[in-house]
Amino acid sequence: MDAVERIEQIITPTVEGLGYEVVRVQLSGSKSAVLQIMAERTDGAPMTVEDCADISRSVSAVLDVEDPIKAAYTLEVSSPGIDRPLTRLKDYERFAGFEAKLESRVAVDGRKRFKGILKGVEDNLVCIDTEQGAAKLEFDNILRAKLVLTDDLIRASQGQG
Repeated sequence: MDAVERIEQIITPTVEGLGYEVVRVQLSGSKSAVLQIMAERTDGAPMTVEDCADISRSVSAVLDVEDPIKAAYTLEVSSPGIDRPLTRLKDYERFAGFEAKLESRVAVDGRKRFKGILKGVEDNLVCIDTEQGAAKLEFDNILRAKLVLTDDLIRASQGQG
């Protein structure tokens, strides 16, 4: 288990206990490390600055006790935003019908980058329709993925979709 997985394991019960879900945890920087925690409300309501502050206070206390990061670091808590990263299998189902960019670890059909409309998940395979045709990527093969900011996505995020 790497440091990020360990941190996520430590903070998830606290974050969930507050009524949020961890979307992504990232640790970056060597001299001045930054721990980024991206979370969203489980009730689907938009995240507020107060939500981020609540998570930050609670997570800070847990991390101070567990001390998984030995060096000094800065903690940043944020919401995923509209053009959010897709980090969990359920994200691909939830955002089916919207445009996304995916990058695979290992080439699929001779390529690693895919842009198109998400079609959901079938047997742990993320389905996407691209200009080059339909593609299916194993979830574990996806290095990174995010929604593309489109008018449809903006309308849906404002409850007009």
